[in-house]
Amino acid sequence: MIEVLVVDDDTRVARVNAAYVEKVAGFHVAGEAHSAAEALRQVEALPQLDLVLLDHYLPDGTGLAVVQEMRRRGHQTDVIMVTAARDITTVQAAMRQGALQYLVKPFAFAGLRAKLEAYAELRRTLDGGGEAEQSEVDRIFGALSAGTEPDLPKGHSPTTAEAVRQALVNARSPLSAQEIADLTGLSRQTAQRYLKLLERTGRATLSLKYGDAGRPEHRYVWATRGA
Repeated sequence: MIEVLVVDDDTRVARVNAAYVEKVAGFHVAGEAHSAAEALRQVEALPQLDLVLLDHYLPDGTGLAVVQEMRRRGHQTDVIMVTAARDITTVQAAMRQGALQYLVKPFAFAGLRAKLEAYAELRRTLDGGGEAEQSEVDRIFGALSAGTEPDLPKGHSPTTAEAVRQALVNARSPLSAQEIADLTGLSRQTAQRYLKLLERTGRATLSLKYGDAGRPEHRYVWATRGA
């Protein structure tokens, strides 16, 4: 399980975010904090902590100050900023101080889930250890940005896109458009259209399966799982 500390000055928002985290497979909320001082105390008290979901606007300081103090104390716990702060200066500072992701409020469950799933994929990749070829390095850095939902073109449904995404994420091997259609109840043409969109935005990877005769079959895999 990935142990998470949820930090937000609003107790209600903290509870909602914690509930969101608990809905994502493989994640567990280890604690909540509502101030910078409390966040630092929790980081010290939770030695198995993996990830901090960190608000920027806290009553006794900023989230960035919390990150700075964590690093000064030697804590390398990963951080995802979850905040209403959207000025470029803050975003840039968060990036420079090592925040892996930055999620702007307000957001829906799907937005946070995408960030957490990308983070989990990154951990699985890094836990393998060893040396990395360029393709593996690209996959590691790709996992960091994979939690960003693409803007859907006109005529595309978020619900349909989510159904196709879920089918790919849960698949153990590459799927064809017909297999996606069978899993989701969509037509093959609709499944193909959304798969092409996910491929164009870098969230799905296309491979070709050659049979004995005829055209090769297009098969898709969720990009952060590798082809």
